Amino acid sequence: MNLKNEMKGTLCILMAGGKGERLYPLTKARAKPSVRFGGIYRIVDFTLSNCLNSDIRRIYVLTQYRSVSLDRHIRLGWNIFNHELGEFIECVPPQQRNVDRWYRGTADSVYQNIYILQRERPKRVLILSGDHVYKMNYNDMLAFHIEKGADLTVAGVEAPRDEAKAFGVIGCDDDFRITDWDEKPDNPKPIPGKPDKSFVSMGVYIFSTEALVKNIMGDVKDPMSSHDFGKDIVHKMIKSNKVYVHSFREANNESGAYWRDIGTLDAYWQANMDLCSESPLCNLYDQGWPIRTYQEQVPPAKIVASQATSSCVHGGVQTVNCIISGGCIVSGAKVVRSALSHGVVVEERSIIEDSVLLDKCRIGKDAKVKKAIIDHEVYIPDGSMIGYDHELDRQRFTISPDGVVVVPKGMSLD
Repeated sequence: MNLKNEMKGTLCILMAGGKGERLYPLTKARAKPSVRFGGIYRIVDFTLSNCLNSDIRRIYVLTQYRSVSLDRHIRLGWNIFNHELGEFIECVPPQQRNVDRWYRGTADSVYQNIYILQRERPKRVLILSGDHVYKMNYNDMLAFHIEKGADLTVAGVEAPRDEAKAFGVIGCDDDFRITDWDEKPDNPKPIPGKPDKSFVSMGVYIFSTEALVKNIMGDVKDPMSSHDFGKDIVHKMIKSNKVYVHSFREANNESGAYWRDIGTLDAYWQANMDLCSESPLCNLYDQGWPIRTYQEQVPPAKIVASQATSSCVHGGVQTVNCIISGGCIVSGAKVVRSALSHGVVVEERSIIEDSVLLDKCRIGKDAKVKKAIIDHEVYIPDGSMIGYDHELDRQRFTISPDGVVVVPKGMSLD
């Protein structure tokens, strides 16, 4: 089997059209996949880098809400494919070619763009989400799909059973054929031979094109359907098609399986904190599996000892377990377990802990920020305290269930 030829016969459709309501207010002015993550990246860069590293060169990105920043990022950072060789990445907004409505769900978004499949006529369709962080070689999943003669293969990641309750849980037999699928069950089905683990759906699917078209055409006529792949299409196909689960293993790291759905504020914050750890499970420095993004032209990061704090050790500067991107200036300040996107400025005697500072925000002098997300171009005035008094913070900001304070884009605190 020539996997390279098989991959050429596979079309990728990347879902990037959701409102991202659980990530609000970070999604107030941008689509969820274009939210900055890990300093220099956008969330969508991880899925697209997986495609590039897996030699997937035909990609349609289905957009919908607040897509301007995502469109711009794709154009500036991912316009690297050669159309003359049959390669492309194209953003497709809702066309309303056969209906007069917005997308009702993931399956409906493919139905409304069925003309793409009619034009491209791929053997198989790889369906991906643009809001997950993981490193996966899709060739491994494709080889499994072909070996099983599957109509649909779903990527599953092993998770402790108590944690699996928050996700779609896949039940399977000893041959990895899916027997049932439960959304957020109280008692998740264990993996055969691993009673303490369950398969959690990663939102990654490989369909045979014939099976995909047949099932979404039937689903659109069902008035009781939510028109979602996980909630509806897979359930129906389990009964009538050959549906399998592929056990995820991380690219270039057979012992790892880091995967994060960062659709909530707490999950987004935690995933950033994961990257700031001393030995992060998600390795951004693996040259064999690079994560690509659009690199803005900014000066190098700069950490300086301020004269105003010269009596302190190292001029008051302390940086521990941090991501500090290009263009940042940390001047006589303390930054601990935090991710700073490009162009962030932290002024004298300020303390930043367990926080995510997005691009071009500025922290004034003598400020304290703890367990917070500070969005794009926010200015935190001198002497401000965020994350220390939740009752006061709640009057001005969003606070997540786990206590992460979120200061929205462009907000003035003067």
